[in-house]
Amino acid sequence: MPTTALYAALLTPLMLVLAARVIRHRRVQRVEIGDGDDPELLRRMRVHANFIETVPFALILLGLNEQLGVSPWLLHALGAPLLVGRYAHAYGLSQTPHIMRLRVLGMVLTLTPIGLAAAVALVASLARLV
Repeated sequence: MPTTALYAALLTPLMLVLAARVIRHRRVQRVEIGDGDDPELLRRMRVHANFIETVPFALILLGLNEQLGVSPWLLHALGAPLLVGRYAHAYGLSQTPHIMRLRVLGMVLTLTPIGLAAAVALVASLARLV
């Protein structure tokens, strides 16, 4: 699954940076668990959590489509906006004040490929079953 591996590899640095930002802020503020009523820590936690809540599912769908033999160009048409969307969302929401346009763009570029990937997987799997 080289295409899925490519997008997983390109998204991993962002996940590591987002996790490191949470860890670093926890150390500075001496918060072991939860957000310690620190709005900046809560923001960093949510940016990281949003990534973790969406990207694994997107990569699973991308990988399933790749296994089903979906064309590489369609896989890239699903993976590229996901990649751009996750970086845009993380950057936009990490700013103080956050950049709402990037946050919204990031979610559109994340959720749209996930929905489309699910539809493609449904069609591809039904085609194999029939």
